[in-house]
Amino acid sequence: MTFKEVVMKKFLLFGLAAVLALITAPVQAQDSGDRIVVNFSDPSRPGLLRVNIINGSISVRSHSGGEVIIETRGSNRNRRPPVTPDGLRRIDNGAMGLSVEEENNVMSIGTRNSNDFGSLVIQVPAKTNLNLKTINGGGIEVDNVEGEIEVNNTNGSVQLNNVAGSIVAHATNGRITATLREIAANKPTSFTSMNSNIDVTLPAITKANLKLRSDNGGTWSDFEIQLRSSPITTLDDQRGGGRYRIQTDRTINGTINGGGPDVDMRTLNGNIYIRKGK
Repeated sequence: MTFKEVVMKKFLLFGLAAVLALITAPVQAQDSGDRIVVNFSDPSRPGLLRVNIINGSISVRSHSGGEVIIETRGSNRNRRPPVTPDGLRRIDNGAMGLSVEEENNVMSIGTRNSNDFGSLVIQVPAKTNLNLKTINGGGIEVDNVEGEIEVNNTNGSVQLNNVAGSIVAHATNGRITATLREIAANKPTSFTSMNSNIDVTLPAITKANLKLRSDNGGTWSDFEIQLRSSPITTLDDQRGGGRYRIQTDRTINGTINGGGPDVDMRTLNGNIYIRKGK
């Protein structure tokens, strides 16, 4: 292997007006204002896209090409007044400064300044593994992607449209809405929230073992769910005296279409909806 093949592919993009390129044989980057194109080093197999930002929304959708297309839309989010008492006007740069790195078919995207606020609109090959995280200021949306998909949003919603594969989705203070066209046969799928609803649509032929829990809400479904008894735990009194305590799990356990991979849905303050797709 040549030196050029093993050197790390790293692209630091300072704002949207700057043009920096560090190009190796399998990877190319282009910056045309607000649009960046980067290739996975091995396009013959699914790559992993990692996006981790503090402020802003993330939208990922599939396209027919093999490259990753990143579009950024900045926002002048600043609480300071636009004009000072002596008449000076603030001059804002609405662009997001990005850091994009690719190595061994793993592409990582982040902001160079944690205070940057905006949105990322990303196009990926149809079969791509995703790991997406944001904290403030927007939702996470994924459309028509197949792979191992992990999303985490602290103060916003998660929306997954026509996705397939292994799904792990968490929204602390936002709603989760998901439509799956297929679930992974050998890996668990989970949807968790703290303070909102979980609304998941599964194909009508889905075979799955369900674990459902809503501490302060209800659970609804139009599937025929075969319920199973919840486990009962007996705890011995470690201090002696022969006392013991029995506790039951509030989790609803059941199967659809005879059972299959585990599908876990849990929310503390919200409802769970499991819909039968076409």
